[in-house]
Amino acid sequence: MAEKRHILLSGERGVGKSTLIERLLSASTLPRYGFITKMRPAGPDGFHPVYIHPAGQPPHERVYADANCIGTCDRRTHRPNLDAFNTLGVQYIREARPGGILIMDELGFFESKADRFTAAVLEALAGDIPVLAAVKSRTDVPFLNAVRAAPKAEVFSITPENRDELYRLLLPRMEAL
Repeated sequence: MAEKRHILLSGERGVGKSTLIERLLSASTLPRYGFITKMRPAGPDGFHPVYIHPAGQPPHERVYADANCIGTCDRRTHRPNLDAFNTLGVQYIREARPGGILIMDELGFFESKADRFTAAVLEALAGDIPVLAAVKSRTDVPFLNAVRAAPKAEVFSITPENRDELYRLLLPRMEAL
């Protein structure tokens, strides 16, 4: 049986996956690789743009431009930019080095058709660089099901009620990396 080296936080929108990742990372001095995504306020068309950034980049250095926009969405319609996933997303994942931690915040359905990106995610989950990831809880997306089934990954379901308990449970694992 594979060693459970990777931590996947799975839950509904707004339960605190990203917040828990930030809390856990605050206890770590490891170099950060990978990516984070940020949704911005909706534009005049009602769509929220979503951007991808390097995980180790300080918030005040983040750029919000067409080149790192991974797509737009409203409550019903999603318009992914697969090229941004397949270029920047892959680059951020493949930059990970031993001795660091690979952050993927977050994995969802937007990127499920970005073949190079999804392959890079699954390759990272088969590897030995520790991964800390937020994963949407949708079970109707084959890519997300494959992520949660990665042999070296342990999936933790997060809810508003258990997120503080999960922090206490996972903190020793982060400190041991």
